Amino acid sequence: MRKLIELRRGPLLALLLVFALAWFGTLQQRRLINPDEGRYAEIPREMVATGDWLTPRLNGFKYFEKPALQYWATATAFTIFGEHHWTARLWPALTGFLGVLAAAFATARLFGPQAGLIAGAVLAGSVLWNVIGHVNTLDMGVSFFLAAAVFALCLGQRDEASLRENSNESRRWQDAARPLRGLLILLAITAPWFIAVSWANPEFARFFFIHEHFERFLTKAHGRYQPMWYFIPILLLGMLPWLGSLPQGIAAGFRRDAGRRFQPRRFLLVWVAVVFVFFSASSSKLASYILPIFPALAALIGLHLASCSASRRIEWHALPAVIVGGACLLLVPYVTRFANETVPVALYEAYQPWLYAGSAALLLGGFAAFWLGRKGHSVTAVFALAFGGFAFGQGFLLGHDSLGSVNSAHDVAAAIRKQVKQDVPFFSVNTYDQSLQFYLKRTTTMVAYRDELGFGIDQEPDKFIADVAGFEKAWNAAPAAWALMSPGTWTEMTTKGMPMTEVVRDSRRVIVRKP
Repeated sequence: MRKLIELRRGPLLALLLVFALAWFGTLQQRRLINPDEGRYAEIPREMVATGDWLTPRLNGFKYFEKPALQYWATATAFTIFGEHHWTARLWPALTGFLGVLAAAFATARLFGPQAGLIAGAVLAGSVLWNVIGHVNTLDMGVSFFLAAAVFALCLGQRDEASLRENSNESRRWQDAARPLRGLLILLAITAPWFIAVSWANPEFARFFFIHEHFERFLTKAHGRYQPMWYFIPILLLGMLPWLGSLPQGIAAGFRRDAGRRFQPRRFLLVWVAVVFVFFSASSSKLASYILPIFPALAALIGLHLASCSASRRIEWHALPAVIVGGACLLLVPYVTRFANETVPVALYEAYQPWLYAGSAALLLGGFAAFWLGRKGHSVTAVFALAFGGFAFGQGFLLGHDSLGSVNSAHDVAAAIRKQVKQDVPFFSVNTYDQSLQFYLKRTTTMVAYRDELGFGIDQEPDKFIADVAGFEKAWNAAPAAWALMSPGTWTEMTTKGMPMTEVVRDSRRVIVRKP
């Protein structure tokens, strides 16, 4: 490994720089999309605004669904660099980037430098890892730290294998003490916040540990039930453009390394299987839940592709990318059929050039990889395929901003932000737009709408207006006020003769003020 890096340090550093520019260069380009991106930008914004970094709040209400690490990281980015799209997405992008480096480094140490280089390319080009690494959700940070822990265990077991074979009684006692020592270190890092937030908020422990873990897994209370086979198509789509390599990579995990007591490839395969089965059995599923298995799959695929690089078989791994890319090109014209009153056809038409570009990149990447593989340039073929997969994911993701005017409150907030004073009440009537508060730089008063804010509303009901009649009373009593509502609710209010003036609207939102 060291010799390879010394001989090729310049090209490797240049490759790393190009990858970093491609990975981080698009974070500012898209509006924050509801619900997750708005939610996970607003919570740290409120931390900075209030100075309370202990108790997470969403739109002013206590929000205990997740731990605080990413909130703190994003709030720190806001404090240092300001509140922007790129700072809101910086933590998932950074952990996704580090995940690629970790997969490359660990695989190189476990299975050889070429396997490591390929594993990094595989993970960087995988559609699901690529997309989630550029979206402001919490899944990428969790996946990176889990992958880092799994890789660290594999490396630690490998490095100490010879010592264990010659261990004495003293070493056996040391080995027995290590799990306890690791647990103590884990508690020292994580427990302080859990203790402090529970001390300040006695309702936290039951909600976080019971409702958000056991009840989420065992019941359908969260409304995310999917069948057992749900993650199979997610895995196949998310592993593009490596569908041709996925079965062989999994098969490589079954093989035994002769002369090794600890079998790292089998351990990685067990990790993949456990995570996949665990979340398949859960009563609450989202597509990103299986993201933690992708670094391990990338390592196994890297191991397989490195082992077959001396032959001409590698080009056939590119055929699924050619097939899928070509099929997507044929399907792009039909995307306008998803248009409706909320998302008009013009927005889908603006999306189509991006879809064409992404599909063409996957197709061309597949063709280039096939040709390079036939010429015997196996590693270059892998990078061509990785580039096609990366561009495919970025094309679909960047183009999605064509729908941003309806999927984000960015535009309507920009139209009124200079007019809205912080001391004037702003109501969210029978609806909740997750990104509005971030773009307005303020919270809103919820009216007759609870959803995921229900727990926080129960803790502080005085901040909530339970019905439209209460809103009408508050609206009429206020000397000045603003409100967000759906077009249907706006029609009801005008029918009642409420004193309201429409300021701005789109297909999903109407923002009004008191004249």
